[in-house]
Amino acid sequence: MEAGQFFHNGGIGMEANYPTDLTDEQWQAISRLIPPAKPGGRPRKVNIRQVLNGLFYIARTGCAWRMLPKEYPPKDTVYYYFKAFRQDGTWEHIHDLVRKRVRVKHGKQQQPSAAIIDSQSVKTTEKRGMLRLRRWQEGKGA
Repeated sequence: MEAGQFFHNGGIGMEANYPTDLTDEQWQAISRLIPPAKPGGRPRKVNIRQVLNGLFYIARTGCAWRMLPKEYPPKDTVYYYFKAFRQDGTWEHIHDLVRKRVRVKHGKQQQPSAAIIDSQSVKTTEKRGMLRLRRWQEGKGA
C-alpha cells in the first residue's frame, strides 16, 4: 500500500471521521508497536488509536495543535504522546513498518539497497566547515 493509502479512511470497526484516520487493518499493524502503559501508574484511559489519528491529522493538515478537532483527545494529551513516542523510538518503528510495507507492495525488497546524498548539502557543509576553521585559526593567531 502506498504511503498515502496507508493513512486513508474506511475502517470498519471504528468510525473514521477524517481521511487521516487509521483503518482497522492499519491499526492492527501499528498497535503492536505502541508501548504499554507504564507499570505502577494509573491505568491508561485514553484511546491510543484516537491519539494516533489526531497525530496523523496534525501531520497531514499542518494545523496548529490548538486547532485539533474535538473528535480527538485533548491537544495536550495528543502532544504528550507525540513527544513520548518521539523520545522512545516508537515513531521510528512506525515509520520503518510503513516504509517496508510500501516497498513490498511495489515489488521491492523491504530494505533499500542504496542511498543518495545531496551533493549541494555536502558542499554547503564543507564551505561552512572551512569558514569555521579559518575563524578558529585567526582567533588563535595562527
